[in-house]
Amino acid sequence: MAQHYLVCGTEDCKRNCQFYCNPCHQRLCERCRDEHQESPDTKDHEVVPYKQRKPQLPEEKCNLHPKRNVEILCKECNVPLCAKCIFMKEHTCHQLDDLEEKYAEKIAFCRSKISKIQEYYLSTSQDLKKEIKEDVMEIKKTMDDIRNSIRAEADSLKKLVDKVTSDKLEEANKIEETLLKTLNSQEKTYEDYTEYLEKLLKEFHSYKSFTNFRVLFSEDFDKLKIQSIPETTQLVLPVFTAGQFYKDDVSKLLGSVNFPNTKPDNRRIKPMENASTQLKLPGKQTRRDAEKSDVKQTLSLSSSVTKVREYTVPGVDRVYHISLGKSGRLWFSDCYGNLVQTDLQGNQVQKIKTSGENGYHTVTQDGDLIYTDRKNKVINRITQDNTITEFIKTGDWEPLSIHSSRINGDILVGMIKDKEAKVTRYNKTGKEIQNIQRDNKEQELYKYPHYITENINGDICTSDFNKQAVVVVNRSGEHRFSYTGQGSVFYPYGICTDLLGHIIVCNGYSGNNSLDIIDQDGQFLSLLLTPQQGIRLRGLCVDDESHLHLGQFYIPTVTVYKYLQ
Repeated sequence: MAQHYLVCGTEDCKRNCQFYCNPCHQRLCERCRDEHQESPDTKDHEVVPYKQRKPQLPEEKCNLHPKRNVEILCKECNVPLCAKCIFMKEHTCHQLDDLEEKYAEKIAFCRSKISKIQEYYLSTSQDLKKEIKEDVMEIKKTMDDIRNSIRAEADSLKKLVDKVTSDKLEEANKIEETLLKTLNSQEKTYEDYTEYLEKLLKEFHSYKSFTNFRVLFSEDFDKLKIQSIPETTQLVLPVFTAGQFYKDDVSKLLGSVNFPNTKPDNRRIKPMENASTQLKLPGKQTRRDAEKSDVKQTLSLSSSVTKVREYTVPGVDRVYHISLGKSGRLWFSDCYGNLVQTDLQGNQVQKIKTSGENGYHTVTQDGDLIYTDRKNKVINRITQDNTITEFIKTGDWEPLSIHSSRINGDILVGMIKDKEAKVTRYNKTGKEIQNIQRDNKEQELYKYPHYITENINGDICTSDFNKQAVVVVNRSGEHRFSYTGQGSVFYPYGICTDLLGHIIVCNGYSGNNSLDIIDQDGQFLSLLLTPQQGIRLRGLCVDDESHLHLGQFYIPTVTVYKYLQ
């Protein structure tokens, strides 16, 4: 039977063993240890904590003297001997060691190696294996993106071929129209000439009558002449010259899949000296990731929010949405299409009129602002020199919300059409690469996605007013969870995420306004602001200093809070 704890080896003592006598190879409790060290026979014995004990030499019989146990080691022959063996000729003058001491050293060496294997080599290799599994998922995701890009290139080329085909057919139609117009004109010329000849023929017939005898000798009759037949040109018909193209030409148009000319880095293995304190292998990180990681290690959610400052936004009636630009500059909008940029001091830099309402603008990695035009079904771009250009056409779909990824520059757009809704991903050049509309049970994910953002793990977080939920899907478009608030009614408006992966959303239900914060797995953490504080919330964003900017519903006021410590 296994013991639930190690007991003292002294007869009739059942107390917990804490110590060990190496010469006696006996387990001792604290009281028996004291008695052991006070006894004249054992007071000089080496008594140590149990974990530091020396192993007892097993009873191993000598090969040459079967009745004796081995207890000596011949250092030069490296073989265990019994006491009788040392007088044999082959071990004469050899150096001898206490076999028990050497056995203890070997066992200690084994324990050391076992410890290193368990604490370092095994854990490190398991972490590397885990990293490889993560790389497998990353490869699959990368290849899915590449396949989507190839399909997007092919669709773009097909659309271009269709457009060129349409233009050339239109050109052929115009050529045909011009040629037929010329031929119709020539036909009319001969119709007029035939009519003239028929009239002249009648006139000459009339002159054959006796009644017109005298007319035959008049000046008018002498002037009668037959007009010559009109000349027309025969048209040259057009010919079609077929284009010359080959498979390689089409392949070049669709791009290529290749590896960058970069030498792969070795997987990072933690130093041996850190093995005892650092059992987790760090993943692959860029310098920016490392800096973020350092910040994340120093930040945590505070138990309460602290008001830092408050400011008024010029040029808007209320604050429905906030976009963070480069160098800390902010863009603000209301529900009337007023879109304003301010400098760091809060002064208005520019103002434009749009048709947007809610989360309809975002700043790209390049620092340009892009915004949806629901009425014209396009996405516009404002470059940093204030030039406005049409960027993406969304076809039959009305674009509502938009977000530019800080991870890869992709553009996420929430759209509606009739009673349908979806999220579309474009790459940074504006090519459509993904559509997310239904879950794995073919149920509609969205109804009215009027705010959208992305988390640090690549999840797409959408504030859906008609669903009364925050809908979160992963990069592949698979539904992860939906958050429906803490009260009986939840109407989500502005939404944003932070460095820790928190999802922060405004509950805009009248009389129950709150600011909810959940983790990246959908678990509710806290209410940063409660209905009792009486603030009607709409737009929000987290700035580079991890301060939360909150816009209000009825007034153009933004309050800045510190919510992390």
